Amino acid sequence: QVQLVESGGGLVQPGGPLRLSCAASGSILSTILSLNAMCWYRQAPGKQRELVARISRGVGTNYADSVKGRFTISIDNAKNTMYLQMSSLKPDDTAVYYCNARPAYAPPSGDSGSWGQGTQVTVSS
Repeated sequence: QVQLVESGGGLVQPGGPLRLSCAASGSILSTILSLNAMCWYRQAPGKQRELVARISRGVGTNYADSVKGRFTISIDNAKNTMYLQMSSLKPDDTAVYYCNARPAYAPPSGDSGSWGQGTQVTVSS
């Protein structure tokens, strides 16, 4: 029953930072994380949807190899919001970014769980 709304996307120059937000309503993220994972996905034009980052209890966080060391996923329980802090952005990071709440056991592919509407990130000079 959770609703997810992304924000924070926009145009940024290569090498720059950007922080995306995913505000949750209808459910509390700390409760969702008892059985589920929260994820950031992205989809670039002509490309398959890609899992970028994941956070869950026990396991903690993990990241796609292409963003390790540059992106950080986090949860602010007080604001009931998930964040993706991005740094050293590259043109290849250009995509629509989506937040997702899915069962912890679900495979990275597929349409499991709840999804936000997406926010566009464009990295260009």
